[in-house]
Amino acid sequence: MMLLCKPSLLTLPPLRTSTSTPRNPKRSLSIITTNSTSPTQRRRTMSALEARISLVFALASQASSLSQRRKFLVDTATEVVKYVSPKRFESRTLEEALMAVPDLETVNFKVLSRGDLYEIREVEPYFVAETTMPGRTGFDFNGASQSFNVLAGYLFGKNTTKETMEMTTPVFTRKTQSDGEKMEMTTPVITKRMEDQDKWQMSFVMPSKYGANLPLPKDSSVTIREVPRKIIAVVAFSGFVTDEEVKQRESKLREALKNDAQFQIKEGGSVEIAQYNPPFTLPFQRRNEIALEVEKKEK
Repeated sequence: MMLLCKPSLLTLPPLRTSTSTPRNPKRSLSIITTNSTSPTQRRRTMSALEARISLVFALASQASSLSQRRKFLVDTATEVVKYVSPKRFESRTLEEALMAVPDLETVNFKVLSRGDLYEIREVEPYFVAETTMPGRTGFDFNGASQSFNVLAGYLFGKNTTKETMEMTTPVFTRKTQSDGEKMEMTTPVITKRMEDQDKWQMSFVMPSKYGANLPLPKDSSVTIREVPRKIIAVVAFSGFVTDEEVKQRESKLREALKNDAQFQIKEGGSVEIAQYNPPFTLPFQRRNEIALEVEKKEK
């Protein structure tokens, strides 16, 4: 009996399994076939479409990238040429003949007279961006670098319109009177010292195309002002500017102007130093100018 029961028990599971088979296998297979092939076809169609779209975007991106690269290279080459092929002022001495000035926008002026020691210029009005320099000297490297970076920040987008403006020349460093006269954006950059506070100011000349419609600086330490028409006595010299050299050249210029038959130093006039070149320029090619504001003598 036991031997007969065991086979019957062993055969039960296969019988149950067979009863679970669908009654209509053909219909079931057709459903399975439909469900298995449709997603595959959809995936293939989407992949092809996505591939085409990706290709279009890739080509557009590549064209845009090439266009941007070309523009960048053209802009870079244009800027390099301004420094590699500089312009030169009319020279009075061999020292001036060796000086080179970047081909950038600068202050407009006309020469009224030229002597052995200096020349007299009438300078047209211009605008400057100006900041007060830290420290007690006008040509301290750290103070000058800090002030230059503040003004450059304004010029290259740190303003209310986020506009990048073109660089100009020169940079002015200027002593000022005790009344704390403010200066406008000009060329060159001016560093100006306030006599009562022993402070200097640095100025960038603003591109002339803006006129008085310059964007306002976001940095409160930067001010914008128009420099009126003026007459100045100018001496050019090469090398790197130091406070001691400025004192010596200012003293010589003041002494020479005492013998000028037409012009005299304007009362309250301050000394101004213009630097035309970037830091990497060789000393003998650098053009610097020291200037004093003058006026015609009364007849």
